[in-house]
Amino acid sequence: MILSYLTPVVLLAISNIFMTFAWYGHLKFTTKPLFLVIIASWSIALIEYCFAVPANRYGHAVYSAAELKTMQEVITLAVFAVFSIFYLGEQLTINHAIGFALICLGAFFIFKGPIG
Repeated sequence: MILSYLTPVVLLAISNIFMTFAWYGHLKFTTKPLFLVIIASWSIALIEYCFAVPANRYGHAVYSAAELKTMQEVITLAVFAVFSIFYLGEQLTINHAIGFALICLGAFFIFKGPIG
């Protein structure tokens, strides 16, 4: 039972790692021709889809579509924050932290259910 709840989370995390590299990894290769980085990004995105589609297919058995999308967005932010710091060498500011926290607060309400 717990596996049915955990599997989509793990698959979404893996898919987001690949997608973050597909979307932003090329920023370290600005001298490469754009058509090459597009092909490379699409190749990485294909791998991402191999994890995202099963995550959503299996996840929809236990989560609503809105919950899956919300989960994906929060995972994306977490993955991106780590990627931005360690791969791109960028700093996250307090404004980033506040913005991410507000998005996570929104996710809390998606999973909480009806208020009242």
